[in-house]
Order: sequence, then C-alpha cells, then structure tokens
Amino acid sequence: MPGGNTRSALHFDPFPLYVAESFGARIRDADDHIYLDALGEFTAGLYGHSDDRIQNSVIETAKRGVSNGAPGEVEIKLANAICDRFPAIESVRFCNSGTEANLYALTLARAVTKRSKLIAFSGAYHGGIFVFGGGGSSVNAPYDWTLCEYNNTASTVATIERLGNELAAVIVEPMMSNGGCIPAAGEFLRALRSACDRVGAILIFDEVVTSRMGAGGAHSLFDIVPDLVTLGKYLGAGFSFGAFGGRSAIMELMNPRKPDALPHAGTFNNNAFSMSAGFVGLSEIFTPARADELYETGERLRERLNGLARTCSSSVQFTGCGSAMNIHFVGGKISAPEDLVAEPRDLFKLFHFDLMEAGVYAARRGQINLSLAMVPDDLDLIAASVDRFFKRRVDLIRAIAGAH
Repeated sequence: MPGGNTRSALHFDPFPLYVAESFGARIRDADDHIYLDALGEFTAGLYGHSDDRIQNSVIETAKRGVSNGAPGEVEIKLANAICDRFPAIESVRFCNSGTEANLYALTLARAVTKRSKLIAFSGAYHGGIFVFGGGGSSVNAPYDWTLCEYNNTASTVATIERLGNELAAVIVEPMMSNGGCIPAAGEFLRALRSACDRVGAILIFDEVVTSRMGAGGAHSLFDIVPDLVTLGKYLGAGFSFGAFGGRSAIMELMNPRKPDALPHAGTFNNNAFSMSAGFVGLSEIFTPARADELYETGERLRERLNGLARTCSSSVQFTGCGSAMNIHFVGGKISAPEDLVAEPRDLFKLFHFDLMEAGVYAARRGQINLSLAMVPDDLDLIAASVDRFFKRRVDLIRAIAGAH
C-alpha cells in the first residue's frame, strides 16, 4: 500500500497509529497503548466500539445470511426510520458512502433541472471526489463548478442569480467539517433557500456529518427544508453506509417502475449489516432524546474548552456544532476557511501529539468528536488534556499565534 495504509486522512508522519483493538470509547494500538477515542472515526463512530445492541444485531444478521441478492425487510424499516426522523426526507435510497450519496444527489439535481452548473463553497468537502480546500483536487469529478465563500450571503446570492437558469444545484454543509468545524449562519442558509427557489435550482444539504446534530439533523435545527439531503457515516453503525433523499417528486426519478428512471446500481447498497445495525442504532440507541442530549453535551464541552483557551491566548479558540469541534490558532470570528489562511499549521501537529501523549486520540487537524460511549470522566480527560497542552505550550503559542 503506498504510504503503508489505504486512507489518506489517517496518515500522519512519522507514521500513523495502527489500532489492534477497540472497546467502549477506547482504542488500543499495536504497541499496547490505550487512548480515549476522541477522533470518533471523523463522526462515524457515534456508537463507540462495543454497544451490545449493535453487536447482537451483527451476530443475528450473520446467522440469517448476508448476501442475498434481493431486497429485505430491514432496509424498509431503516428507510421508514430515516424518513420519520429527518423532516426534509420524504423518500430515500441507500448507497455505500457519503461520497456516493453526494454524487447521486448532484446527478439527480442535474437530471431534474436539465442544467449543468453547480455551486459549492471554498474549503468544503463532499467526499473523496468533491474536495474544495486548497484550490480543489486533481481527483475531483469533472463537473462545472463555481465556488463561493462560505457564510458570505451577499456574494453567494449574487452568484446564484447570475448563473440563473443555468444553475442545477447548490450543495452546502450546515457545518464545514473538514474545513475546520465552521458552522453556517442561519441567515446564510435561509438566503440560499430563497435564492434557489427564485432561479429554480436544487438546494442540497450535505448532512453526512451534521445529521447527528440534534434529533432531526441540522436542517431541523435551522428550520430549513432543503430539496435533497445526503447522509452517511454513523448511520451505518460502523459499516459502510450512504443515503440520499428529499422531496418525493425528485426522488421518483430513481423509481425503476418508470420507463425513464435513472439507474442506481451498487452491490452493497442494501448490505445486510449496514441495514440491520443502522436500524438498531437509529431506532433503539440514538433516539431523538439521546440525540438532543449529545448535542447539548457537545455545546457545553466546547464552551468549557474555549474557557481554557482564553487563559492561554486570544488567538486560540474552538469552533463547532454540537458533538463535533475543532481547535484553531487564530483570533476573531471564524466564518469561512478564508479566515484561517494565516493559521500556523504546525501547532496542529503539536496539539495532536500532546493529546496522544495524554492518552487522547483526536484528529490530526485538531478535530474532536464525541461518542455515545463517552462518560463524564472522559469529557474531563479531554478538558484536562487540552488544559495541559495550553499550560505546557503557552509561550510557544503566543509567540507563533500571537495575542496574550
């Protein structure tokens, strides 16, 4: 494997962590070190590593048989659970990842509007072939993209109106995850909804990450109804998962009973493990009440970490939404990745290694994600580890990031 692994996000120098075992909210590496898992599989590890209900569903599914080449009852149950849970989703289809979900949503938007132009936002990430940080990626799908600045309402609305009847869709994350856990402003998202309505474009909310934010996902928090919503990560309860859904009139283009239906292939779209574990997770474990509770827990922890940050430097802060948060080494309001251009990137490496030394495994980019397996002592460990980092590195942080 080039680089020694097969997923770029998990590689870091001098070598990545190789995990031998995981349990509860902990992981054990190949050298027998145990860490609190605050990476949380980049939000996909919502349930932790050993929930009995998930494990039992996997065992029972394996006993019943797993590669049937046919629809099954549990995928209907999961589809119903998703439509009941997320207000904007009237109809849904499954796929294998959030990347696939976004690919299908964009394809649907182009098909229903019979237009080709698309809008995304600088710094956004919508999967491995839709990367818009650092000027984009050479492996991006070759679509006709126009990039706007996140949270810049006036400029984005003007661009939507300029593209007018050539614009198929606007795709937006209600919180940029890979871009640094930067939340959208409500007025910005509402302006997108209105502008898309005016020009007849499809509004797509990429909720692969933010669907865990409260009982009904971020679009429910903002009380905005996008035309399409994409899902992934935790909804497979540890197995490969993607979904796209929204207005029935759009989703009917995927109905194979129609002579002009769009094809939707994928051997493992309805794989038995993702369907059964996903249904148990959404219906029995991550209930609406539990989702709201986790959201509030994350909000409180981020506030606590920002209190610690203020004792170090006014050029340190945590951004985020609910149970996902990211450290930044810049002062002032962060509204878009453009506000992070001058951020000293080497401090992220130091933060990452200092937390690992303290027994906390977070993302190399400074992201911390909570799981349902965490208990109050785990949150205290995160806070203590962050505080230790600030106290240990305060002079360096002030020298590099500035502002006492």
